Amino acid sequence: MNKIEHIGIAVKNLTNSIDIYQKLLNTDCYKTELVESEAVNTAFFKTGDNKIELLAATSPDSAIAKFIEKKGEGIHHIAFAVDDILEEMERLRNEGFVLLNDQPKKGADNKMICFVHPKETNGVLIEICQEIKWI
Repeated sequence: MNKIEHIGIAVKNLTNSIDIYQKLLNTDCYKTELVESEAVNTAFFKTGDNKIELLAATSPDSAIAKFIEKKGEGIHHIAFAVDDILEEMERLRNEGFVLLNDQPKKGADNKMICFVHPKETNGVLIEICQEIKWI
């Protein structure tokens, strides 16, 4: 794992939360994106080398909606950048971690993603992500 790629924060209202984080971070949201496969709308902020991803559910049965219902708004996951997501998934499996995805899937912000089960990581949902490189 190369670095923390972003921290994901679950929010109830994306529009209100974008306003809050623009004021808090003193920077504009640089991108919003619908990720239909996850039933989530996202918004991204960059401050220095760090990124924050806000996640708002688009469906009451989405993972984000269920997370907020159970735990309330707040930190949802920590994402780590990797060079080769398939290789990293194999390494994690060999180390005994349970992955929530059998194969990487398309995520927001031009990334292929995979999640590690939080029961394996002291209750923290970990995402690994690799930038999609276009030829």
